[in-house]
Amino acid sequence: MVTGGSGFIGSAVIRSLVAEQYAQIVNIDILTYAGNEATLLNEACYPGYKHEKADIRDAQAMRRLIKKYQPDAIMHLAAESHVDRSIDGPGEFISTNIQGTYNLLEAVRTEDDRRLALTDQSWRRVRFHHISTDEVYGTLGASGYFHEESPYQPNSPYSASKAASDHLVRAWAETFGTDTVVSNCSNNYGPYQYPEKLIPVVIHRALAEDVIPVYGKGDNIRDWLFVDDHATALIEVMGRGESGRTYNIGGDSERTNLEVVETICRVLDDIAPRGNGTYSDLITFVQDRPGHDFRYAIDADRIKTELGWRPQERFETGIRRTIEWYLANQDWVNVVGGAHSAKKRQGLGGSE
Repeated sequence: MVTGGSGFIGSAVIRSLVAEQYAQIVNIDILTYAGNEATLLNEACYPGYKHEKADIRDAQAMRRLIKKYQPDAIMHLAAESHVDRSIDGPGEFISTNIQGTYNLLEAVRTEDDRRLALTDQSWRRVRFHHISTDEVYGTLGASGYFHEESPYQPNSPYSASKAASDHLVRAWAETFGTDTVVSNCSNNYGPYQYPEKLIPVVIHRALAEDVIPVYGKGDNIRDWLFVDDHATALIEVMGRGESGRTYNIGGDSERTNLEVVETICRVLDDIAPRGNGTYSDLITFVQDRPGHDFRYAIDADRIKTELGWRPQERFETGIRRTIEWYLANQDWVNVVGGAHSAKKRQGLGGSE
């Protein structure tokens, strides 16, 4: 069972599960602005795939669906995830990321109790895999890395809501014996990302010959992880991760935001050149967003050592694949309404 399976990372996970021919895959997704059925058109034909349009904030629905399908594992990806939106409207992040996670944990606990009551023989708990972010750890200086024991220091409503949900998962494991694993990942990029995040926004604005906004000086640093690599890592953690353990997942690809934007411009200059000038001519530095963390970087040694996972895609090849996909799939951008979102400036406390 995958919550948020019609979103960016969730759909990549479902594509990977279908490719590995999992017998039954249940996608729980209410289809907010960031989730769209067009993201899984091919996978919807897979005999073992089922989409349930339900809201994780609906506790009764979550109990009903978990009892109905009796999953071996739940991969919990459903979340509000855009930092800028969390600045403008934090309430949605509290209700979805915290209350929604609580509802799922309680539904899993109810299912575990039901299974135990039905048999006096060996029984299997539902594995609950909670997918989180490196942003819960706060910000780094020019050196150092986040690891699984790093203290939590969230700096935005988004990261605070995810930190709270991480703590709930830990508490349910310790108090109620829920079989949990947690993963915290670095910035994802790749096909099917809703055009409100940096990379698809830059691609869309460049193709539209519009201003390409860069926050502040563009010197904020992120570690970039190709979404298909992340999906593979998540399936490994779900299937083989040690119960009660946290795994950090990174792409070994640190770049400043300006470097990312300039790379996109260079690739576009190569494969879809402008009629006049270069795409980098469109770059404009704009007011930074409040509480903008300086640097994120992941120490992913645990997942590499324990589960043998490593990222396969280099940033230089992954970004070209991503740009080529968006060039070939502008219809998808229009279907999901991303063209409108890419034009909006958010994260200024309610103003644009």
